Amino acid sequence: QVQLVESGGGSVQAGGSLRLSCAASGYNSRCMGWFRQAPGKEREGVAVTSIGAGSTYYADSVKGRFILSQDNAKNTVSLQMNSLKPEDTAMYYCAVDLRWCGKGLKAADFPWWGQGTQVTVSS
Repeated sequence: QVQLVESGGGSVQAGGSLRLSCAASGYNSRCMGWFRQAPGKEREGVAVTSIGAGSTYYADSVKGRFILSQDNAKNTVSLQMNSLKPEDTAMYYCAVDLRWCGKGLKAADFPWWGQGTQVTVSS
């Protein structure tokens, strides 16, 4: 059983920054990343990375603003979110797969999920 511990999130004004972190335990994760879900919308991929493999994929909406980094020794990923916009407001979920990441950022590919952390960006 994979266990995920999320931290970070909160409220910030547009243009500000926040950082999310996720630590996984239980199994050696191969793909870790973040998804988000706004009220009334489907869950969408934000960024995922293959642990130790150097491949990271971003949603077009966050490219150039968000950076996903990994700490292999701690099986942890961190999402640095810069230049935040009101449309980034959502519940953010950490997700883990034991397979290598695909490019499609598909939520259905991920069997393990964190509890979620709220990110609110005000204009």
